[in-house]
Amino acid sequence: MDFKNILAEQEKYVLDLRREFHMHPETSWNEKRTSKRIKEELAKMGISYQEYADTGVAAVIKGSNAGKTAALRADMDALKVEEKTDLEFKSKNEGIMHACGHDGHTAMLLGTARALYEIRDQLAGNVKLIFQPAEEMVQGAAKMVEEGVLDDVDGIMGIHLWADLPTGKINVEAGPRMASGDYVIVEFTGKGGHGSMPHQGVDPIVMASSFVLDSQAILSRETNSLDPVVLTFGKMKSGSRFNVIPDKAEIVGTLRCFSEKTRVQASKAIKRYAEKTAKAYRGEAEVTIQKGTPPTINDQRAAEIARSAAQKIIAAEDLIAMDKTTGSEDMAYYLREVPGVIAFVGAGFEDEEQNYPHHNSKFKINEDSLKTGTSLYFNFALEFLRQF
Repeated sequence: MDFKNILAEQEKYVLDLRREFHMHPETSWNEKRTSKRIKEELAKMGISYQEYADTGVAAVIKGSNAGKTAALRADMDALKVEEKTDLEFKSKNEGIMHACGHDGHTAMLLGTARALYEIRDQLAGNVKLIFQPAEEMVQGAAKMVEEGVLDDVDGIMGIHLWADLPTGKINVEAGPRMASGDYVIVEFTGKGGHGSMPHQGVDPIVMASSFVLDSQAILSRETNSLDPVVLTFGKMKSGSRFNVIPDKAEIVGTLRCFSEKTRVQASKAIKRYAEKTAKAYRGEAEVTIQKGTPPTINDQRAAEIARSAAQKIIAAEDLIAMDKTTGSEDMAYYLREVPGVIAFVGAGFEDEEQNYPHHNSKFKINEDSLKTGTSLYFNFALEFLRQF
């Protein structure tokens, strides 16, 4: 059955909502206005909803025939970034910006809700709509899962509007797609002293510096070179004066992996080498690795269904392959519980000068991508209920 007209009717609605959400961005766990607007729109459609994780919202569109339940997920939080675009609908909230496309995700899912509700008598099963807070802190999905949002769900799809892909292209593949994201904190302890007489002290800054320089070589010899690992230290904290050797030095970084096995191996290697480095300089090291989001791994069957859905809206050559990314996504928490996928929907411009990285203060999406994303949500739900 051809649903193009139903989807076409949602285009202005989705566009207007996206611009509204863009003007009123809210940071993780503070999505009060966004949550309120989602609930208002669902109520207008006649769709009842439940609240999760404080600002999260979920709703079920029940089909007339019994069947599985397909879930569609959108994240809705923004970032602490001062917007520097020239958009007429730029952020009205100082220091906060939708710099990752979540405004588009939320708008697309509401447009999908309208379209699916219109054909609910033709659904062989149910569709659950999940509007999730705090993705940027990789916390919202875990909380939604903890509160039972997936208890009645058989499969799930999330979409990420992706500025690195041209608009009109879609990528959806099975297997690892995004990396885990763990916090690595290493505290080196030495013995303070005068900078002019370093032999009297034990310098923790030297320990930390040595470890940072050696860390890449460590991982290259500890993990499979075909299974990428990223370890980056972005913060070093130590000392109070130019001529004082401090007692402690702390470095903080991020560890990114695509498999649990490698994640465990790398974590053990970091701990072992930090302790050995400290010992070589007569000091001590304490390593804390705070587990963040797990790797985002797409299910094989769900990926096949998503590809079938994509082929209904784009040409075969526009369904493209893409390297996995070392960025993290808390969609991973849903994918650990039920079969599902995250799909990347191209949102880039033909004019490369308009394309900026995600989280950049000049980030924009090509709004033509909203039509593609809405159609993909819609068709995935139909294909999942038909095929799974």
